[in-house]
Amino acid sequence: MRHNKKFNHLGRQAAHRHAMLSNMSASLIMHKRIFTTLAKAKALRMEVEPLITVAKNDTTAARRLVFKTLQNKEAVTELFQVVAQKVGDRPGGYTRIIKTGFRLGDNAQMCFIELVDFNENMMKEKTEKKARTRRSSAKKKVEAVPAVEEAVVETPAAE
Repeated sequence: MRHNKKFNHLGRQAAHRHAMLSNMSASLIMHKRIFTTLAKAKALRMEVEPLITVAKNDTTAARRLVFKTLQNKEAVTELFQVVAQKVGDRPGGYTRIIKTGFRLGDNAQMCFIELVDFNENMMKEKTEKKARTRRSSAKKKVEAVPAVEEAVVETPAAE
């Protein structure tokens, strides 16, 4: 039976796959965004998000668990000091995958995978666009409004 065998093997042996995902995880943590194929990005997301969740609790045991996967001291330090501090209040969904098209050589679907809280362009608050009006209608509006002068009515003061 093939119960619980849903993950993508990525056409590699287990040792090669684990080493590749470990290296990609360290690169994503260090650079905050990497360019890869869609299949690898989805596999990487399944590996990185639990590491970030563990990193929210800065203990020696948590650091050892993360180091067991990453095998990179600089990436572990960056994860616990920078990334975990910035995503501390987020309940999950630490990564974003943005599709970018197809690779020329083999037509593989390519994408960016990035840490959500580190993309400055996406974090900007959306400003409301001003209503666009045509110049001709703007002139008509000004001409259409007649200048109405109010007549001042004076009442004689009672003496």
